[in-house]
Amino acid sequence: MSTSAQTPQAFTVKTILKYNPFRKLWLAQFVSVFGDFLAFFGVISLITFRWHGTPVQVTTVTIAFVLPMAVISPIAGVFVDHWNVKRLMIASDLIRAALILLLIFAHNVPQISAIFLVLSSISSFFAPAQSVTLLTIVPAEGLLAANALMMQALYIVRLLSPAAAGALVAWLTEKSCFYLDVASFIFSAAMISSLLVIRPARQQGEKTVKSLAQDFWAGNKFIFTHAGLAFVFIAMAVAMFVLSSFSPLISIYIRDSLHAGSFMFGAISAMVGVGMIVGTQLITRLAGRGRKSYVVLGGLFLLGLGAGLLGTFRNTAMAALSTFTMGFGIAFVWIPAQTMSQQETPPPMVGRVSSTFMSLIAVSQVVGLLLSGYLAQKLGIRVVFLACAGALALISLAGHFLMRGRAPQNTGANVQTNATPQSSATSQES
Repeated sequence: MSTSAQTPQAFTVKTILKYNPFRKLWLAQFVSVFGDFLAFFGVISLITFRWHGTPVQVTTVTIAFVLPMAVISPIAGVFVDHWNVKRLMIASDLIRAALILLLIFAHNVPQISAIFLVLSSISSFFAPAQSVTLLTIVPAEGLLAANALMMQALYIVRLLSPAAAGALVAWLTEKSCFYLDVASFIFSAAMISSLLVIRPARQQGEKTVKSLAQDFWAGNKFIFTHAGLAFVFIAMAVAMFVLSSFSPLISIYIRDSLHAGSFMFGAISAMVGVGMIVGTQLITRLAGRGRKSYVVLGGLFLLGLGAGLLGTFRNTAMAALSTFTMGFGIAFVWIPAQTMSQQETPPPMVGRVSSTFMSLIAVSQVVGLLLSGYLAQKLGIRVVFLACAGALALISLAGHFLMRGRAPQNTGANVQTNATPQSSATSQES
C-alpha cells in the first residue's frame, strides 16, 4: 500500500479497487446507492399500486427528490469547504437513515414529499463532501479511474435494483425496501468512519454571512472564468438535459414508432446503462492519453449521434444501438468533466465547485423533464430527437474551437496530502 501511494502509477478501473481507502469509499457508495434505488422504487410502487396514485403524485415525489439538489447544493458547498467532511458524511448517512425509517409510517404523498425534500437537502451536503474525500484519499493519477468506477457502480445498481426491488415488494411489501435502505446508510457510515481523511490546512477566521457569501461568489467566479471548466460544466448540463428529456419520451417512441410494448421499453432503456458501463471500462485508456476536454467533446458528439439515430430510424435494432451510444457518450462526458473539475480546482474550493457541478446536473434534469413533453407535443418526438442531435453537434464544434490551443490549468489540486501513506499522516479529519 505504501508503494502504491508513493509511486505514481497508471491506475485502471480494476487496479484502483486494490487501493484500500478508495475501496472503502466505493463500497460505501455502492451499498448506499443500491439501498436508495430500492427505497425510491418502493415509494413509487407504494404510490402507484397500493395507493392507486396519479401521474401528478408520482411526478411530485420525483421533483421533491431532485429539486433540493439544484437549489441547495451551491450553498452547501460553501459549508463543506469549511467543515470536517468525514464527520459531515457520517452525520448525513445517519440522518438519512432516520428519514428513510419515517417512510414506514407515511400515509400520504405530501408526507413522502416532505421526507424526500429533507432527505435530498441532506444529500446536497453529502455529495460535495464525498467529492472532497475522493480527491483527498485517491492519488492524483488514480482520479480518472476512481471517478469511472464510482459512475460504473451507479449504473450497475441502476440495472440490477428494479428486479431486486420488484421481488422484495412482491414478497415482503415496500417496507422491506425501506429497512434495507436504512441498513445501507448505516453500513456506509461505518465504512466512512474507518477512513483517514487528510485535507490541506484551511484558513481559520470568523464565519459571517458576508464571508460565506464571498466564498460562494469566489467559487462560482473561478468556474466561469476558467474556460476549460466552464465548457465541461456546460457540456455536462447539456448532456443531462438531453438524457432527461429522452427518458419520458422513449416509452412513447417505442409505443408509437416501433409498435412495441413494455418489455421492449425496458430492454431499450437498459441499453443506456450498458453503454455507460462499457464506456467506463474504456475511459481510463482514452482520457489518460489526451486532454480531457477533447474527450468530453467526443462524448457530446457520440450523444448527438445516438439522438440522431433514434430520430432517423424506426426499427428495434437501431433504437437499441442509439440508446447504447447515448449511454457510452454520457460516460465520456461525465467522468472526464468531474475529474477535470477535481484536478484543476484549488483544494479550498473543491466543495463549492463540485456542489455547483451537481446543482447544474439537477437543474438540467428538472428542466429536461418539464420541457420534454411540451416540445414533443409541439414538434413531434422524432423532431425533438433530431433537434437535440443538431444542437449537440454544434456545441461539439464550438467546443473544439474554444479548446483549441488551450493548455490545461492545474491549479494545485494535484498537490495532495495523499501522496504519502495514510498511516504516516500528521494532519487528518477524525
